Formats: sequence, C-alpha cells, structure tokens
Amino acid sequence: MVFSSLLFMFRFLPLVFILYYVLPAKCRNIILFLFSLFFYAWGEPVYVFLMLCSITVDYKIGKIINKMLQNGRRRAARNFLLVSVIYNLSVLGFFKYADFLIGTVNHIFGLSIPLTNLPLPIGISFFTFQTMSYTIDVYRQVTQAQTSWLDYGTYVSMFPQLIAGPIVQYKTIARQLRERTETSDDFVEGIHRFLVGLGKKVLLANNIGVLWDTISAMPVQNLPAATAWLGAIAYTFQIYFDFSGYSDMAIGLGRMFGFRFLENFQYPYTAKSITEFWRRWHISLSSWFREYVYIPLGGNRRGTARQIRNIAVVWILTGIWHGASWNFVAWGVYYGVLLILEKFVLRGFLEKLPRPLRVCYTLFFVVMGWVLFAFDDLGAGITYFTAMFGAGGFADQTTIYLLYNYAVLLAVLIFGSTQLPKKAAVWGMEKLRAQSWIFLFLRLAFYALVFLLSVAYLVDASYNPFLYFRF
Repeated sequence: MVFSSLLFMFRFLPLVFILYYVLPAKCRNIILFLFSLFFYAWGEPVYVFLMLCSITVDYKIGKIINKMLQNGRRRAARNFLLVSVIYNLSVLGFFKYADFLIGTVNHIFGLSIPLTNLPLPIGISFFTFQTMSYTIDVYRQVTQAQTSWLDYGTYVSMFPQLIAGPIVQYKTIARQLRERTETSDDFVEGIHRFLVGLGKKVLLANNIGVLWDTISAMPVQNLPAATAWLGAIAYTFQIYFDFSGYSDMAIGLGRMFGFRFLENFQYPYTAKSITEFWRRWHISLSSWFREYVYIPLGGNRRGTARQIRNIAVVWILTGIWHGASWNFVAWGVYYGVLLILEKFVLRGFLEKLPRPLRVCYTLFFVVMGWVLFAFDDLGAGITYFTAMFGAGGFADQTTIYLLYNYAVLLAVLIFGSTQLPKKAAVWGMEKLRAQSWIFLFLRLAFYALVFLLSVAYLVDASYNPFLYFRF
C-alpha cells in the first residue's frame, strides 16, 4: 500500500512540477493540496476523509480560539483548545490503540471482546501532532489563526512529509504558506537532498535490512552472541538510513516547492550521550514533546522530583506514540530511565571520559534500545538479549559467512552515518575550485548513478519496507 503510493508519487511528480511552475502563483497551494489528497487517497482511499475532517475541525477551532482571545475570553478559548486536543487524541487513540487496549483487557480479565481490526491510517501520528500543535500555538498566540481553509489543508496534507514526517509545526512555515520564493538554486538543492535520501533508503537501508531479517528469523536459542550483535547493528543502521533517508526526501521535495522544513537528523550515531542522541535523532518529535508536554508540565523549573516525573511522562508517551504494543512502552521507559540516570547520576562521570568512550557508551545503549523497538513481542526481544550476551555461544560459521558478505556494506554504513562524507565533499570542492567543472561533473555523475541504481533496485527488488510508515 505504502509502496504503491510512492510509485504513484514518482509517476505523477513531473506533471505536478509542470503545473506548479506554469500556472499563476496563486494556484500553487491548490496544486499541492489536490495532489496531496490524491497521493494519500491512492494508498488510503477511505481515510482521506478522516484527514479532511481533522483539517476542518482544527481549522474552525483555531479561528474560534483566535476570535475569543481577541475578545478577552481566554477561559472560553482554553475550553475550545481542550475540544481540539480531545478530538485529536480520540481519533489517534481509536485507530491506533483501541485493539491494543481491548486485547489487554481480554487478557487480564479473561474476556473475548471482539477487536475492531481496523487498518491504521498512514501517517496518522504525524498529521495529528501537526494539527494539535497548530491549535495550541494559536491559543498561546505564538501564531495567528489561518484564515484560508485551503492553505491550512495544504499544511496538514502536504505529501512530501505527510506519511512519515518530519513533524512540521505550523508556526515554522506559516509565512511560507502565504508567500514563498521558488528559485532555481532551491530546486537544485532540493533534488540533491531528495536523491541523497533516496539512496540512503533504497541502496543502504534496504540492503542492510536483509541482513537483519535473515538473523532475526534464525532460532534465537541457537543464535551465537556475535551473530545476534551483528543483527542488532544491522537493524540500528537500517532504521537510521530508512527514516533519515525519508526525511531527506521530504525536505528535498519541500525545497523544490519553495518550503524550508527544519532538519530531522543530525548524525545521531556520533552523539556522546543519550541526551545528545535525542537532540540529534527524530528532532521534530523530540522538539514536539519538549515544547507541548515537558515544558507545560514544568520542565526543570520546579525541583528535581518534578523534573524526574516530567521526564518519565514524556518518555512513556514517546514510547506509546511509536506503537500500540508493550515493547514500545518498555522502550520509552528504558530511555526515560537512561536519561534520568544520565542527568542526575552519570553526567559528571561521563564528562571525564574521552570522546571515543562516550560515543561507544551511547551506541551500546542505543543498539540495545533498538532491539526492544524491533520486536513487537516483548518476550521475543528479551530472549534476543540473552543471545546477545552469550546464551547460544560466541560465533559460528554462519557468523563468519555473514560478516564476509556484509563487511563492505557495513563499512559504507559506518562512514555514511558520520560527517565524513560531507567533509570529503567540501574538501573535494576546495581542491577542485580552479576546475569547478570537474567537481560539477563528478557531482552530477554521482547523483545520476544513485538515481539509476535506486530505480533499478525498486523495479527489480521485492524487499522494500518503510519502517516508520507504521507510526
């Protein structure tokens, strides 16, 4: 379903660009909005009406809140904000968590309440958080209420980031919705970001994902520690290049249409602490929870006990946001505990360690966290941990075989998850400044190669998972 939506986008994107740039500027949001609806409807034909309903509800409530604030009726405005929050959380809760709650109740009380078995609307976690941030910011008077339903609908439904983020807060692009300048330099930069993201997702994430799928399918009771760690590392790279690759594609497409979305990843696997890791990973989600949950709860302003409570609340909610199963709750608790320990117990000790040890410390706990994240069955994830720590021996012939086959790809992934490629490109540009045409030729050849290989892979391969679309 998701893959067919992406193929639909690639098929019709040239026509969208032609219409977007040929028709008058006042038509551009119309073009974006209509194509976004068609794009979403191609994968979710029924749920497009759900998204339109969310757009209309929050658009109307935003206008009501703005009018009440202008008339000095802040309490009434707060009540309408509460309506918006309850509506959005109810929609998200029903579609994403109803069956999880029913199943939990059935298990605890021995009941047999039938499940809804409704498919999860693609991207509901992303666009729900976007619509909520809009009404909250209107109430806070951080931004003015949007007066055009079409412009607001364009913001919520914008296809580049609709189904897998990043979460775009309305206030960051409010002015761009009304007036933006599309330049040839922006378009070229957008193509660059899109192709980099496409290569990261298709050529890197997909290929290392095969290794994770191979290892995770093996009988865990006989899995050697080295093989288990190899699988966990493979998943660690897969989820990074999958999600950051899609974020790059979304940012690049947005740039081609004149929008400047904020960055969503900043080399998280080079972080020196778990705290820093979460400043670099899925930045739009971390920022959302910090701004709309952590700070309103009091942040770090009301003493240590309150701060610990606030961190715990944020991370339990972060885990639940990612999915309706106990492994995500455990994953959120895991990071909440780590961050609390880091802030109040380990900070002084960590600051004395050399940088390489701090990075290794961070990566160890990040890899462990991804194992919790990867297994919907919490018990299976815990069993996998036992293999990682030697329950099935250290290594065997399969370990050596897999290392031999994936050594080059792993080296590329390690290199690609650092700033070294960017630094190498800058260095090359400086060295070839006198012959800039050589650098331009090499750059174009690289992008052409990435595009052709990615297309060939997509056409030929049946393995093309998109990990973050299920959220």
